[in-house]
Amino acid sequence: MEKKPMVILTGPTAVGKTALSIRLAKEINGAVISADSMQVYRHMDIGSAKIRPEEMQGVKHYLIDILEPEEEFHVVRFVEEAKAALEEIYRNGQIPIIAGGTGFYIQALLYDINFDGQDCDADYRRELEQIAEEKGAEYLHQMLEEVDAESAKAIHANNTKRVIRALEFYHVSGKKISAHNETEHQKESPYNFAYFVLTDERERLYKRIEALYRRIDERIDEMMKEGLLEEVQNLKNMGYHRGMVSMQGLGYKEILAYLDGEISLERAVYLIKRDTRHFAKRQLTWFRRERDVIWFDKEQYAYQEDAILADMLTILKEKAIL
Repeated sequence: MEKKPMVILTGPTAVGKTALSIRLAKEINGAVISADSMQVYRHMDIGSAKIRPEEMQGVKHYLIDILEPEEEFHVVRFVEEAKAALEEIYRNGQIPIIAGGTGFYIQALLYDINFDGQDCDADYRRELEQIAEEKGAEYLHQMLEEVDAESAKAIHANNTKRVIRALEFYHVSGKKISAHNETEHQKESPYNFAYFVLTDERERLYKRIEALYRRIDERIDEMMKEGLLEEVQNLKNMGYHRGMVSMQGLGYKEILAYLDGEISLERAVYLIKRDTRHFAKRQLTWFRRERDVIWFDKEQYAYQEDAILADMLTILKEKAIL
């Protein structure tokens, strides 16, 4: 059976994926599926750097503003929603562009990773949640390191939800989730795809990361000017709190801590910037591990978006995606 086309356009936060994805979509009659864990939520626009309707320039976007903040969003839900979007895009005779920075989501969709049979143990999960609350995220992460060092290396200690899932998987199956994921990752993709990673640092010249950090800081300052504080206050007034998955997003949990009187606003902004930088580094590490990735270093193109776009189109033609 002939494989259907798919384009992936990803990279670290603040690198400029959104604008380029719009230009690419207009060139190839594409529609965008957002691979972002926060932009699915309504009322959470500034902190998630959500694309505005006027910025879409008529390009259809999927998986944006589809959930309320009290709803849980995870990789299984993402794959379900993304596959439904793919069906509609193909029916319309368009090419899907998966755009966003959540590498785990992209991997799951691209290689059709199977999450069936991953039995759950709700009692054990609640026990782990209690441990996290009483002893902290680092203690829980240490528990994971003892049974599955590879997963512990891949999952940040603060990502309690994924740490718990990995521990739960090991508890129920007796197998490491890292080994399961590696087996799934060896599968051949059912799509004829091009996997573009946009970056602003040459792979071996880590001084370029400073430029990325500077842009991240500027983006956070702009978010504050645009009203991030007011946005989070409004969410708090609506009854949303840090116990919800949505409110664990960068920018939201820190501002909530300020609104709850735990830290100063200056400290909250500092933490957002610091943790966003750490997140960007983890994103780059993830994409370097992926197979069949085509890197586009903006510096090597002298920051000329036209030149980047032209080379992307050439590759898509060579791969018979266009």
